[in-house]
Amino acid sequence: MNHYTLKTTGDVLTEVRGRVGMITLNRPKALNALSLAMVRELTSALTAWRDDASVVAVAIRGTNKVGRPGTPEALFGGFCAGGDIRFFHEAALAGNPELDAFFTEEYRLNHLIHNFPKPYIAFMDGVVMGGGMGLSQGAKVRIVTEHTKMAMPETNIGLFPDVGGGYFLSRCPGSTGEYLALTGAVIGSEEALSYGLADVHVPAAGLAALWQKLGDQEFADVAAAERWIATDLIAPSARTERAESRFDAYFSLTRVKHIVDALETAKEDEWAQKTAVVLRKRSPLMLHVTLEQIRRARGMSLADDLRMERDMVHHCFHLRPGAASETVEGIRALAVDKDYSPKWQPAKIDEVKPQMVQAFFNSPWTAADHPLADLG
Repeated sequence: MNHYTLKTTGDVLTEVRGRVGMITLNRPKALNALSLAMVRELTSALTAWRDDASVVAVAIRGTNKVGRPGTPEALFGGFCAGGDIRFFHEAALAGNPELDAFFTEEYRLNHLIHNFPKPYIAFMDGVVMGGGMGLSQGAKVRIVTEHTKMAMPETNIGLFPDVGGGYFLSRCPGSTGEYLALTGAVIGSEEALSYGLADVHVPAAGLAALWQKLGDQEFADVAAAERWIATDLIAPSARTERAESRFDAYFSLTRVKHIVDALETAKEDEWAQKTAVVLRKRSPLMLHVTLEQIRRARGMSLADDLRMERDMVHHCFHLRPGAASETVEGIRALAVDKDYSPKWQPAKIDEVKPQMVQAFFNSPWTAADHPLADLG
């Protein structure tokens, strides 16, 4: 059986076992947070395997800093916590052009995964947030476990749910996407399955055996791999029901202020009260921007959504450059100084004006010059 190693050291490990390309994110001390180098390595591997007829499927997992190195347990338990926000902070303050490169190349990678012509299987164990969702939501099979902690928590750092978040969150039932995007709520496997953000639940203890089994298959071609996935992986635990959205009464409302007011008015609803407290802590400006993003994206293709998000993330760092950036301030408070007291501008939800929001959706590029112009 074909078995050759492509890369066994560094933050991204790649190998081919049988006819399956296998990726291990290997930056466990940073919860496998993505660097520009990692984005480039992932893109390189996937592009090579897309064009290699001997590879008929791809699987991706993350390492776990808790497990003992060299044991199966070390190779699961933490998928990816997102992009390297400390790098975002440093690069924004330094005017480092690699910040722009990171988002352009990450969004291209997201598009590649969603449009990958061969089965792509994401082992979404442990933390799956932000950029980790970008690596997994385009998968043919999205596997979750009892340890999965899934979220798009960007409004907590003055950002918005990017990496195609507008696209995949807006496809959740009812107003679930607005709820997840605005609050950054962390959900588990059952919620992920019922919201359409996962396909299969596998006990964490069974992941190593499944990974091994996948690499041991003698697939004749892509069609054979797809049949095995459908019958052996998806069918035994198929979930077809979708949850009714419990969030519509609040998160379908027109404006952020309406949502928060309605939550606060529901005095007898403990969940509503707690949710309102969460929203009051988020960036008022980015709550408005995010709500607009989700609602625009609901009628967009993935490529158009990614182009919109590329415009938006440019403005996150350039509308108010350096330390004045809402995102730089959010990261400072959460991950750098860790005082957890961001100085949001504006400071209150009702101080955000429509023109402040609209500015994030004005592209700094012409259609022809857009860095993602060629995405199909």
